[in-house]
Amino acid sequence: MRSLMSWQSGTAALMTIAITTGAVTPLFTFAPAQAQFNINQPRTITIPANVTLPVTYEKEKVIVNPGERLPLTLKIANDIIDSNRNVLIPANTEVVGELQPVNLPNSNNKKGVRFVARELVFASGRRQQINANSRTITETEKISKGTDTGQVLTDAAIGAGAATVISLLTGNKKIETLEPIGGAAAGALASVLLRKKQADVFVLRTEEDLDITLLSNLVLSRN
Repeated sequence: MRSLMSWQSGTAALMTIAITTGAVTPLFTFAPAQAQFNINQPRTITIPANVTLPVTYEKEKVIVNPGERLPLTLKIANDIIDSNRNVLIPANTEVVGELQPVNLPNSNNKKGVRFVARELVFASGRRQQINANSRTITETEKISKGTDTGQVLTDAAIGAGAATVISLLTGNKKIETLEPIGGAAAGALASVLLRKKQADVFVLRTEEDLDITLLSNLVLSRN
């Protein structure tokens, strides 16, 4: 744990605190006024933009089609603490959001995918808005007729669109899906696959691909 540090910037003091994530320990700053306790008012602390928070998921992988949206709830992997060992965000706090397609520039309409976090849900039931994204994944894995998907599907959660692709191309009817797919969508997809006989899917590795980086300051109450 890096120790608490302070220094002067003009006439205002800034304090640096560390957060422990089990990996590299990033530093962030907050103004004393934000951490100061006031009578009848909660204390707050600000985690600034660009800090990365580690997350985890019950499956090792999540598989989706390019262009597919998928609601997803992750969890904070480790206690996020300051240098005084105050827990700011407890481990297992839920991170509610969605896997969303990303249009890649200069790529002839090719898409990537990333997780967009919208809300933290604490064990007490308290909810906190959050503005954070994972990195954008652009590489896909090819699924074709006769493909052995055993390794790809091991410990994987599969979006409805990707589940339909894999089922139609491989004949595997025992695909775990996170949500059902409508008959019309499945029928349209089947028609496309009968012509192409192959499809590309995104395979996101939870521990590698889904850690979230704050896009704006996260202000937390410390009652």
